[in-house]
Amino acid sequence: MNLPNKLTISRILLIPVFMLIIIPVPEWIVNCSLLGFIGPQLKNTNIFIKDYGNYIAAFLFFIAASTDGLDGYIARKRKQVTRFGKFLDPIADKLLVAAALIALVERNDLSSWVAVIIIGREFIITGLRLVAASDGIVIAASRWGKIKTVTQIVAILAVLMKDYINLAIGLPVERYLMLLTIIVTIYSAYDYIIKNLHVIDYNK
Repeated sequence: MNLPNKLTISRILLIPVFMLIIIPVPEWIVNCSLLGFIGPQLKNTNIFIKDYGNYIAAFLFFIAASTDGLDGYIARKRKQVTRFGKFLDPIADKLLVAAALIALVERNDLSSWVAVIIIGREFIITGLRLVAASDGIVIAASRWGKIKTVTQIVAILAVLMKDYINLAIGLPVERYLMLLTIIVTIYSAYDYIIKNLHVIDYNK
């Protein structure tokens, strides 16, 4: 297995670690009588997650997101582009962003509407690509698609670090960045659809 594919797999493996760090242990597990012997440890774990979870999760998310562009760059530079990499790379990207959004919704740090819009966009474009592929058409990543990815990563990092940012700046920067992300996400979907309307021509 080449280095780009290893980086892609490492991004996927970081996702469950990210989830464990950011999401507290459910109360029903903490209070479960069968797990009473580790109850204090579970409570301490939740305290640690509450105090430091967002910062550690932000670091892990940044590392994972950084491998996104890196694996593609190395694959192209070393001429190590593979079918496996083409298949796995976009899946890893979507899993990472979706995991972060769902975790933030569970922590009440993000509106579920934001998660639905961003994840829904991915379903729509993936469906469009599948239909195109069935006709032998390849829909390449667009400039707006790449901008969308960057804004999503920056906005998620801002939400994770909002306590520190708000303390330093005094403004809810994460809200403005997430609003920008929603706008860019919707426009990138519009851009893909308009440029590829022939793929879903209902007269065919």
